Amino acid sequence: MERTEIISYNEIEKCKRGDASGYTELYNRYAKEVYNTIYRLVRHTAEAEDLLQETFVSAFQSIDRFEHTGGFRAWIKRIAINKSISWMRRQKIRMVELETSGAVVAEEEAIDEKAFVMRVEEVRKAIDALPEGYRTVVQLYLFENIPQEEIGQLLGLAHNTVRIQYHRAKQKILQNLKQGGLS
Repeated sequence: MERTEIISYNEIEKCKRGDASGYTELYNRYAKEVYNTIYRLVRHTAEAEDLLQETFVSAFQSIDRFEHTGGFRAWIKRIAINKSISWMRRQKIRMVELETSGAVVAEEEAIDEKAFVMRVEEVRKAIDALPEGYRTVVQLYLFENIPQEEIGQLLGLAHNTVRIQYHRAKQKILQNLKQGGLS
């Protein structure tokens, strides 16, 4: 077990015994990372802060059900992602189901890899400029390492739709970067 997971395990055991220092340690260790995950999805500071609190409250209320198989970091980030997606749905942000009839995307399409050697800020702006559905898929797949099949389940989309959205998002990012970025 990795050192941070051993420390987390000790803190989790404190939480299970009702020791407040365990809650504090876990919150201090993971809050910033969890907040960043939430913010990338909801893109509203106040909402991200509220969802962060809701995430930790939910995690701490169900700490007795936590199993150490995947680690606390993965568990709490999954709670945060689920809460963020629920918030997005409540805001009536629609993940548009794309017309996929007859749309086949080649698995190995040649991409100009030199286009990816850009400054981080340009890439961030290109991702931020994506339509909401594309941006959500990119955030979950690239930054949260969630498989496309699982993204489809989380968002209520077919796996093929997620794959197509990811592919089109990548193309749009490349197009924006090749055109000199966004100002």
